[in-house]
Amino acid sequence: MKIVINACFGGFSLSDAALDEYKGRKGITDEYFFEGDIPRDCPVFVAMIEEQGTAVNGHFADLKIVEIPDGVNWYIEEYDGLEHVAERHNTWR
Repeated sequence: MKIVINACFGGFSLSDAALDEYKGRKGITDEYFFEGDIPRDCPVFVAMIEEQGTAVNGHFADLKIVEIPDGVNWYIEEYDGLEHVAERHNTWR
């Protein structure tokens, strides 16, 4: 499974052109759709990163693809914009 993360301090963001292209590829017309609404494992989004590399990056972003095994219950953890993929574990109280 491929997941897009931000690999630097600063924060996840896309260029305006990349966000417009994503919306066009997905047929999204909602003016209130923002980059934070994009599922990080969306195949269309992953393909854009693979095809265009750093051209997709917004200000202070360095988007990259992380591959994890299929079936992992994952989430994105972040510190000052620097992200990594973590696996959810069960907890009980």
